[in-house]
Amino acid sequence: MNPPNSDILRRLEEVIQDRRNNPSEQSYVTELLRDAPMSLSSKLIEEAYEVVHALGDEEAADPEALPHEAADLMFHLLVLLGWSDVAWEDVERKLEERFGTSGLEEKAKRHV
Repeated sequence: MNPPNSDILRRLEEVIQDRRNNPSEQSYVTELLRDAPMSLSSKLIEEAYEVVHALGDEEAADPEALPHEAADLMFHLLVLLGWSDVAWEDVERKLEERFGTSGLEEKAKRHV
């Protein structure tokens, strides 16, 4: 098995931007972008539900289900970010800004 490519999110981001700039009738990304934001909002809700559902219970857990559904969720999030003209780098920057700060503290700052 090949190791995962740590640059896959940026590669996907490039493909999404290409589909945004050069729509193709044979592209699922083009289809999602054409009907955005509603199509993407619906897909994100659906995929988030499937991630939670993939957790299952301990006796029925499928070890492949959660990574599969998480990948679907990330893909559709990347398409939404691309449609919104938000780069993955912007998300990383926000994560970096928050790193080392208590999640409870960060959440409290946003609700002031």
